[in-house]
Amino acid sequence: MLGLRGIPNVQGGVERHVEMLSRELTRLGWQVTVIGRRSYLPERTATSWNGVDVVPIWSPRKVALEAAIHTLLGVLYSGLHRPDILHIHAIGPSLMVPLARLLGLKVVVTHHGFDYNRQKWGPAAKRILKLGEALGMRFANGRIAIAGGIAEAMRARYGVPVNFIPNGVAIDIAEDGGKVLEHSDLSPQGYILTVARLVPEKRQTDLIDAFAKLKNPVHKLVIVGGSEFETSYSRQLAEKAREVPGVVMTGFQTGNSLAALFANAALFVLPSSHEGMPIALLEALGHGLPVLASDIPANLEVGLPMEDHFPLGDVDALAAAIERKLSAASSPDERRRKIQQIEDRYGWASIAERTAAVYSSLLA
Repeated sequence: MLGLRGIPNVQGGVERHVEMLSRELTRLGWQVTVIGRRSYLPERTATSWNGVDVVPIWSPRKVALEAAIHTLLGVLYSGLHRPDILHIHAIGPSLMVPLARLLGLKVVVTHHGFDYNRQKWGPAAKRILKLGEALGMRFANGRIAIAGGIAEAMRARYGVPVNFIPNGVAIDIAEDGGKVLEHSDLSPQGYILTVARLVPEKRQTDLIDAFAKLKNPVHKLVIVGGSEFETSYSRQLAEKAREVPGVVMTGFQTGNSLAALFANAALFVLPSSHEGMPIALLEALGHGLPVLASDIPANLEVGLPMEDHFPLGDVDALAAAIERKLSAASSPDERRRKIQQIEDRYGWASIAERTAAVYSSLLA
């Protein structure tokens, strides 16, 4: 698997997807190697994690070059080691699909979202990402999309078969969550939570602006996530957080710490303008949390009632929705129902089985 920063415990939706998928595939009997970027991994040499081989390969630490050069080197590495399947994740790395095919590799591409709609990319980068999408869809042997809308769009645009296999969710049970909360001066059910990378399309600034409009707030706002590079957006976000009382920025969290923050939140909010399949939203539902999400197609596809959505970018509407949600506590039965629905629909075991079926069809 190629096209990500690395595993385990590396920030990012694709990274979390590959972490869980690769582990489940090994349980099905597949031998899995994940090629990661050396600067994001603790070891500089190949290691094994839960039966998955993790191979670090150098890449430059420049946002415009990192993914492209790493994917090129990863495809060449794969050409030497001859896997049965090379699975490339995301449309940017899919630029290298034709090269992988020229090297005689069978290639599966997973489309994780329309990355050219992200606010951080300029016109040139958007064109390159669209080219990556086109090359990946046209030249891959097998194609997967993590959302039904993406699959439909790719079938219509390129006239190729695309398998819809959603993102999955694994719900970690927090151990000794009290210490985690104490570290950030939080109390159970005493805060609103959002979890995402600190990038413009996640729109944490909208959430801070809405939080500042709450009348007599008794909850804090906890922003979980980090940024690989300092940007004008991350600086603006940090400045806003300092100016508004009650905003807590925890940085990137994983494992038990993240599970504890999910388990004890009063409300989860996802205000983003771009998602492929919103894993953080699914994880919040998997903890039984009340949620609010922007009304973008990827969030609507989760199938929540309309009262769980608000108009993208409408800070006043978001503030009103937060007030409404916090005033109506969810019952234990409602939380259990949400947890069961997520387990049934987004369990990683079934997602791995469906992915393995795509592999097997190409090897038959």
